[in-house]
Amino acid sequence: MSGTEIKLDFDRHARLGFGEAILCAGKTAGQIDEILNRIDDNEAPFLLTRLDQARYASLAGEYRDRIDYDPVSQTGFFRFTPPRSLPPLVAVVTAGTSDAGPAREALRTLEFNHVGATAIFDVGVAGIWRLVERVDGIKDHPVVIAVAGMDAALPSVLGGLVPGLLIGVPTSTGYGAARGGETALASCLVSCAPGVVVCNIDNGYGAACAAIRALSAARMIADRTAAAAQ
Repeated sequence: MSGTEIKLDFDRHARLGFGEAILCAGKTAGQIDEILNRIDDNEAPFLLTRLDQARYASLAGEYRDRIDYDPVSQTGFFRFTPPRSLPPLVAVVTAGTSDAGPAREALRTLEFNHVGATAIFDVGVAGIWRLVERVDGIKDHPVVIAVAGMDAALPSVLGGLVPGLLIGVPTSTGYGAARGGETALASCLVSCAPGVVVCNIDNGYGAACAAIRALSAARMIADRTAAAAQ
């Protein structure tokens, strides 16, 4: 394999506040093995995303056996031990159980970057009483990631109920006119709830990174305010 195929970013956390993730979709098992070898040489923790079960099973055993793999989110932790307990700053809320994949991707990305989160699944508008039961708890989080397919009504509903940053993740859940998530994406983009931020279809990873950026910005503001008050 040519060395020019791979260029890893070991300084991303220092620049951006979150570590590099390796997108495994489109890569061969051999390429991923080589990436893991270089990570091992640098003794760095890495997040693997879009690592489907077939590609995971094809990895060299010396690496596969060391990956903390979650088949639902298709993510893997390499050289990373999850923290035991973190204060929950982000609520990851799904409309239905079918939206669990992108939601779990967001949760695992947050966990990898040492951000505590609360998972609240299956509270979509088809049974809106379920959301009403949980909304007070959702409000306690400064950032909310709303994951929904079909008509993606959940981000709009939550956008009118919670004060924190609301990040909508449209999913490919649905059939017919759902068009693989395009309808959900359009619904999120035209939401009448002001200030809803929207990520791409099924992009739980991107939503988690947006949440991390927002929390980092809030800490920066708090630090500057405290410094100015001294």
